[in-house]
Amino acid sequence: MSPGSGTRPDAPARATLDKATAENFPVAPAFLPRAWRDDLMAVYGYARLVDDIGDGDLAPGGHDAALLGVPPEAAGDRLALLDAFEADLGRVFDGTPRHPLLQALRPVVRRHALTPGPFLGLIAANRQDQQVSRYETYEDLLAYCELSANPVGRLVLSITGTSTPERVRRSDMICTALQIVEHLQDVTEDLARDRVYLPAEDMRRFHVTEADLKAPSAGASVRALIAFEAARARTLLDEGTPLVTSVHGRLRLLLAGFVGGGRAALAAVAAAGFDVAPGPPKPTRTGLLREAAAVLRPTPRKG
Repeated sequence: MSPGSGTRPDAPARATLDKATAENFPVAPAFLPRAWRDDLMAVYGYARLVDDIGDGDLAPGGHDAALLGVPPEAAGDRLALLDAFEADLGRVFDGTPRHPLLQALRPVVRRHALTPGPFLGLIAANRQDQQVSRYETYEDLLAYCELSANPVGRLVLSITGTSTPERVRRSDMICTALQIVEHLQDVTEDLARDRVYLPAEDMRRFHVTEADLKAPSAGASVRALIAFEAARARTLLDEGTPLVTSVHGRLRLLLAGFVGGGRAALAAVAAAGFDVAPGPPKPTRTGLLREAAAVLRPTPRKG
């Protein structure tokens, strides 16, 4: 259940929620109203759990599978787990869900009249991860991010009552950028899962092979490719940044944290010389705060 519901989450659910501290951006910082924090953490718990199912990162022991009604012999079948998860999502909207993290989501859905679409998008992205492991073009990758990342930003806007078509458009840019940044940080980890999120056409352009990506240290071609994709992500972040100044109060601080987190992560990648082979370059908390403050700083008028 959510932290504010009066019922403490069980240990596996708590472990899932605790992963929020490892994200590049603040999920539900203390300066937000308690109601927002609880609702955002409920959405985070959902998104994190579906990603853990898709990545095979569920806690050992089959606890989550049992909660979802998946028999022990199918507890390692990710597609079966995603099917069961989608069925439990249906019970969020019409019934009583089985999993504690989806039980916590039910009052959030009702309170904000949320629709199934964004939640189903996250499930579809993780199904796609079981069936698609390479992306030919940048446009193909953007279509994946439409499922895997953009729904989260749309849910944030819905929960805070600030959704408009223009804000959704800017939010999509920011969320796609954050997803691409994560892919750049996690090239080595994704390779271990037999996934490559660097567009194949770009790899050919920079004369990079998958064997090059597996090297313990990136060569010049790989670094040039990572720098190219990082610049694309930075452009998306910059184009999405006006979302921050379109809102007010503590929500503006939260969105500045999202953008600042992405910029700080990109700065960490650049500081590593665009060599992500040894492991994900991570931003420092100081770097995140500095970048978030820069987002909030008024842009000087020209002339």
